[in-house]
Amino acid sequence: MASEAYLDFCFVREASGTLAKDVNVMFEELFENHRRLHWYLDEKEEQGVEIVVAEVKGMSKWKSEDDVIDYLEDKAGETFWHALQGYQFQVLPVMKGCCKSGNS
Repeated sequence: MASEAYLDFCFVREASGTLAKDVNVMFEELFENHRRLHWYLDEKEEQGVEIVVAEVKGMSKWKSEDDVIDYLEDKAGETFWHALQGYQFQVLPVMKGCCKSGNS
């Protein structure tokens, strides 16, 4: 069953002018088999560091936040982990059908 996934990441590293490009390449590799996931990058540079806040959202096969962490631990490379400064995940399983309260 598919789940809705909302993944937020914050990447920071010394300014070189390429962090957003590098994050995009990492996401293309990490999520190439997840065609229903899309990401958006917000980048800025302050005090000699580059900051990229990334939002990934869409439908996935992950059932929990722990599934996402396991996937990233298995698939993400050293560059990803070196630049990653924070994350927040929310995975919401899609429930098929519904029953209105009071109706049987």
